Amino acid sequence: MPEETKVTPPPLEDKVVTTQHSLLLRGKKLEYTARTGTMVLRAETEKDGAFDGEQAQAQLFYVAYTLNGIKDTTQRPITFCFNGGPGSSSVWLHMGAFGPRKVVMGDVGTLVSPPFGLEDNAQTLLEHSDLVFIDPVGTGFSRVAQGGKAKDFYGFTKDIESVGDFIRLFVSREQRWLSPKFLAGESYGTTRASGLAGYLQERHGMYLNGIVLVSTVLDFSTIRFELGNDLPHILYLPAFAATAYYHGKVKAKSLEVHIRQAEEFAAGAYQTALFKGQRLEKTERAKVVAEISRLTGVSKEFVENSNLRLEIMRFCKELMRSNGNTVGRLDSRFTAFDRDSAGQHFEFDPSYAAIYGAYTAAFNQYVRTELGFESDTVYEILNFKVWQPWSYKEFENRYVNVAETLRKAMNMNPNLRVMVLNGYYDLATPYWASDYVFDHLGIPAHLQRNLETKYYEAGHMMYVHQPSLEAMATDLKGFISRSVPSKKKR
Repeated sequence: MPEETKVTPPPLEDKVVTTQHSLLLRGKKLEYTARTGTMVLRAETEKDGAFDGEQAQAQLFYVAYTLNGIKDTTQRPITFCFNGGPGSSSVWLHMGAFGPRKVVMGDVGTLVSPPFGLEDNAQTLLEHSDLVFIDPVGTGFSRVAQGGKAKDFYGFTKDIESVGDFIRLFVSREQRWLSPKFLAGESYGTTRASGLAGYLQERHGMYLNGIVLVSTVLDFSTIRFELGNDLPHILYLPAFAATAYYHGKVKAKSLEVHIRQAEEFAAGAYQTALFKGQRLEKTERAKVVAEISRLTGVSKEFVENSNLRLEIMRFCKELMRSNGNTVGRLDSRFTAFDRDSAGQHFEFDPSYAAIYGAYTAAFNQYVRTELGFESDTVYEILNFKVWQPWSYKEFENRYVNVAETLRKAMNMNPNLRVMVLNGYYDLATPYWASDYVFDHLGIPAHLQRNLETKYYEAGHMMYVHQPSLEAMATDLKGFISRSVPSKKKR
């Protein structure tokens, strides 16, 4: 038999497509450049103590938008955006909130049927900042280099390092070191963004102007329903109350009044009752059961059988059980029917089901037609193969917590501003859990003015709700303006 010839694959190279576009905003024409492609990340190697070249590790897919006609980029902000998961591409912030084009999908009660569509985004952040949407390894079109192991990137530290190194390389190549720089992350992307604030400062000396945290989780003890951890039961209660109000399961003057009552109860009598445990007297317990039922819309019997501790999946099934519905985790305004109405866990998340198809269709069409990037590779919208083996070895035997990293970054860089965006109907990263973390951040009084928090009557992806998207755009415009120093001060 002839000897088999080993074929060496060609080396990985950057692949970028550049296209020109325009957008009409309130009578003003916005002309911009889109660059779509992959950037190869390489690790420096040594041999006998000497530089031996750069080894390709992975290629990260990105879409970058820059406004045309900007002569002085030191006055033009640039924002690096990503979503969470872990295992999610950046499609949600890209095509739902910040990008110049967005998906047409409707909202609760007005959902568009397939094949969906695309339209200009009148609330695009591009009006105020250049944008770079990044897909971490294993998401979107981003992949590990041949010969490498994808699981090596599926972990807390390596994820931050690879995304941080991409940002450093992009800023260097595009000569944007003197531009005001921002990060915008959603969900686990807020965990990543907080970690990046420390990594970029301490590894690359890159100081940021601002961080936007959308649907925040910095301390995982606030969202993990586990035996012995009563914190989530307390911190979720206001979001459960908001959900019950939205679906007409409780009587209240307004959403604002109802959730304030839930917050007061959760911080007072409810917290005390859970702390007492079996020492809780029968009469006091009955009062707590009745108030939980009144606030959350579930029966006293259900509260009692749950030992006063409502858990997210059980609540999603229980609230609308009499109607045969379950409510969504990402956005509890959405409902759907399951086969098993008596179950304790929904068959699927109604809110994710409502948005998944629309965003997938929109981006796959957009990237190949308008952005001109061709690839037969599957664009991984949300890759569960990334999430399942994700490593948190740095936090072994304790909950993941990056709040301390953010605190240190803010102390090291006292000009770093943070904006936190919350949805009242978010049951994945509830707003009051986020409030709790920032109430305990431990920054000095003079830095507390650098923290801003906004709330919207929507869910995890609050931008699917048009009024929330419009309010969000206004809030971000002001945040960026306040975070960028005037030319005189520079």
